[in-house]
Amino acid sequence: MSIEVENISKVYGEQKALNNISFSVNKGEIVGFLGPNGAGKSTLMKILTTYISATEGKAKVNNFDVLESKQNVQNSVGYLPEHNPLYLDMYVREYLMFNANVYNTPKTRVNDVIELTGLTPEAHKKIGQLSKGYRQRVGLANALLHEPEVLILDEPTTGLDPNQLVDIRHLIKSVGKDKTVFLSTHIMQEVEAICDRVIIINKGKIVADKKLKELRDDKEQTVIVEFDYRVEDAFLLKLPNAKTVKNIHDFVYEITFSTSEDMRSHVFDFAHDNELKILQLNQKNASLESLFRELTSD
Repeated sequence: MSIEVENISKVYGEQKALNNISFSVNKGEIVGFLGPNGAGKSTLMKILTTYISATEGKAKVNNFDVLESKQNVQNSVGYLPEHNPLYLDMYVREYLMFNANVYNTPKTRVNDVIELTGLTPEAHKKIGQLSKGYRQRVGLANALLHEPEVLILDEPTTGLDPNQLVDIRHLIKSVGKDKTVFLSTHIMQEVEAICDRVIIINKGKIVADKKLKELRDDKEQTVIVEFDYRVEDAFLLKLPNAKTVKNIHDFVYEITFSTSEDMRSHVFDFAHDNELKILQLNQKNASLESLFRELTSD
């Protein structure tokens, strides 16, 4: 197992941030840790990365106990906290070189992670000059420097604009091909776009743990698409199995199909045939949204 959590609780004064939670994550999985703000997501992330200790229970990362083998855990985990701590006055390459020294990692690895995270055109700039999206890339590059087996990412897309968000999603999905990724978020679209499995937490307790494919509705699906030009609803309704079309805002459309077949390829073909550019294309899992609302509402 890459991550093992057994009966973990965390108490702050009279508040129980985590209440006797248990789960495990297999090697190679991309797992979304989903919950409303204040549910306990960041608290668990900090326990798994040895930043804080649990009040009760045990946790292991790569078979290393987070209390007894802190250094081994830190060496095998790449961590991007919710508030990405960066030295804004340092240059991108300088910052990564500094951390390579801390990790005792070969300097050649810096070039590798700069290329991997798409930082090459910005590597000569100071971090303070970068956009939020590129700062997140720097954080991810730093998390990947020492070639960890497990990536723990706390709200990695918070505050990004739509274009930055899509870029970071693709990046996480790419690096997740040969690593275990444990990703915290309160945005369901992130889980749908990136993850294989979802764990939902509410008020410190795990209320669901399911594979995404188990949650997919066999009879209906919704696709969110953004074009570079406005399209009449009537044209989109001509797509195979199209049931309803809703213009969410600007050139973003929500299309519901009465089929379990993945209809994104049909939407792509529609755009190609009509000389439209697609700026984003995602499936929206109605079952996940319903489950989340049911399990986290007061």
